[in-house]
Amino acid sequence: MNIAVYPGTFDPITNGHYDLIERAAHLFDKVVVAIASSPGKGPAFDIDTRIALAREVVAGLDNVEVVGFSGLMTEFMKAQQARILLRGLRAVSDFEYELQLANMNRAQMPELETVFLTPAVENSYISSTLIREIAKLGGDVSQHVHPGVAAALKSHYNT
Repeated sequence: MNIAVYPGTFDPITNGHYDLIERAAHLFDKVVVAIASSPGKGPAFDIDTRIALAREVVAGLDNVEVVGFSGLMTEFMKAQQARILLRGLRAVSDFEYELQLANMNRAQMPELETVFLTPAVENSYISSTLIREIAKLGGDVSQHVHPGVAAALKSHYNT
């Protein structure tokens, strides 16, 4: 079974994330959306909320599972019996950092392969950081996120 793991903070999950997850669901037998606890990043939403929102967003994709994790990615990959790490590239500027991560992960787990997907053009500029900033300032993010995520952001920022 080809299991791909798509890790990230997903704070919050966006239409860009969903685009990659949906396409990956057609390429692999199973896709595990791995939501990192990332306390050092100071996420807006706690991990349980991020997991719940991601599960709501991917509910229609039968071969997609959402789980939280902390610790080394390679250890998580082994626990999931996965060899494929899925990463998104929005711009050339993402590539250098992602290549460094891919090489370090491969040094830790030689059988690991990193697969890069690019988002659809209409999602290429979306980032969770931008979505949070717009929502925090009372802006409308509904065209960039699932309705449940938009409602959670509105409630979180009381806008």
